[in-house]
Amino acid sequence: MKKTIAEIKKEFESVDKEDRIALMTAYSEDSRAGVKKIIEHYKKEEEKLRKEKIRCEKMRCYEKKYEEYSYICGIDEVGRGPLAGPVVAGAVILPKDCEILYINDSKQLSEKKREELYEEIMRKAIAVGIGVVSPAVIDEINILQATYEAMRTAINNLEIRPDILLNDAVTIPQVPIRQVPIIKGDAKSISIAAASIVAKVTRDHMMEEYDKIYGGYDFASNKGYGSQRHIEALKKLGASPIHRASFIKNFI
Repeated sequence: MKKTIAEIKKEFESVDKEDRIALMTAYSEDSRAGVKKIIEHYKKEEEKLRKEKIRCEKMRCYEKKYEEYSYICGIDEVGRGPLAGPVVAGAVILPKDCEILYINDSKQLSEKKREELYEEIMRKAIAVGIGVVSPAVIDEINILQATYEAMRTAINNLEIRPDILLNDAVTIPQVPIRQVPIIKGDAKSISIAAASIVAKVTRDHMMEEYDKIYGGYDFASNKGYGSQRHIEALKKLGASPIHRASFIKNFI
């Protein structure tokens, strides 16, 4: 007795992705439109997955180029532009054969996907370092120098010393490790993309906590960036302790 279309659909849903190809072959002769539709759906899913794996493999090109180094570390930062909150840098060393599907520049990902990838990166990474520089220090030494300091701190917080750094665009002063600056590196290197996501999620969580302490500025939503609601609150309430004085002169 033939299985119903509902039973076949449930069968496809219950198996691992690796076993779906065998199922598609097994039901390829079934002439029912519903079965053909199920098979076509999963064929498209397989094609999407194939293209994603190719894209992810391309994101390992720099890691392959420098594969003679044992520990390759990606470096990126987030938070240069906000009116409030710290600048945060991430440093991530991934295993050489690491594959993390859908990883990308953190700005290209939804919040939900960033959170999922953050958890995967933290599980798979050999080492992760975070560097945080406060608004007061940003005001004191300027945002560029504060960014460098956050990156140096992130590197120093790694449990393993990296042999080479893949940086998103910059060369970090006072770091005695070989550096490779890569323009738009967070979209070209899996290591830099991982650092981008770690830095972004870490900072977002910090701003959500600050929102509970300094209400009225909508930090949980705007993450310290100059949204209309944030600027209106700034004019009405004045500066909070986490605002960057050097960034808000035009608003108060």
